[in-house]
Amino acid sequence: MIYDPAVYYGDREAEIAMTELFGGFGGAFYDAYNDAWPLDPGYRTRKTLYNLYHILNHTNLFGGGYAGQAQGMIERLLAEC
Repeated sequence: MIYDPAVYYGDREAEIAMTELFGGFGGAFYDAYNDAWPLDPGYRTRKTLYNLYHILNHTNLFGGGYAGQAQGMIERLLAEC
């Protein structure tokens, strides 16, 4: 028997956002996904919010340019509020 120690249940947009964080998949993947279940309006803003968590985690672990990236994401989110 195999147990997944990182099992997760969450918003599907969080998963799609994560796929776009470090390069993403090919356009055909996103086209097919949107054909099957389109993303709701405002996804681009929520994507930034979802991915901010991962960038802050990378800032904590690796420092460097991630802090600037996180600051830019925070500024974009605040500007959209």
